[in-house]
Parts: sequence; C-alpha cells; structure tokens
Amino acid sequence: MGTWDIGHFDNDTAADFAIDLDKAASGEREALIRGMLLRTADATGYLSEAQQAVAAAALIAAQCPGGKAIEDGEGPEEPMSVFSEDLRALAVEALDRVISDEFGLLENCW
Repeated sequence: MGTWDIGHFDNDTAADFAIDLDKAASGEREALIRGMLLRTADATGYLSEAQQAVAAAALIAAQCPGGKAIEDGEGPEEPMSVFSEDLRALAVEALDRVISDEFGLLENCW
C-alpha cells in the first residue's frame, strides 16, 4: 500500500518523481517535466502517471505570477530553474486529461 495524503508530492509515485528530478542535472529537469505532461495529455486509457503529472503541474503553477510555492516535505529538494512559459498550457492539458479519466485518480480519491 502506498502513502497518500493531500499534498502534491504526498504519495509514493509523486515522491519518486521528485527524487528523479533531484537526481537529474539542472538542465534536464524541464525535459522530465515536459515528458511527463506530454505523456499524460496524450494518453488514452488508464493514466499510469496521473499523480506525477499533477505534481509536475504544481511545480509549473508555483512559477506563475501569484503562484504558491511548493511546501510539501516530499517535493524536490533541488531548486527548479525557470520553466518555459509554454509548459503552462501543457500543464493545463495534462490536468484536463487527469480530471477526465473516468476510472483514474479522482475516482480513487472518493
């Protein structure tokens, strides 16, 4: 059984994603986030990376004007560089896909 809570990185798979980001070179982190969001936005069927996509979108939202910093203890420890602004639209697409998944993340939360 995995660990679950309400924070962006408060589940095992999202926490593992934070570790992956910390292990990656600074210049590779945006590509990891972009890949996660693209796979989720383009996915058909079951979303196996929904939790990581939500966490990735939270990192992007934190950099938007007025964005709230990630305070989860399980989030990446390494500072994130400034992301390309086009990731904002991609994050929205990925989140739209997550909330449209009939049998996925949201269904399992209730």
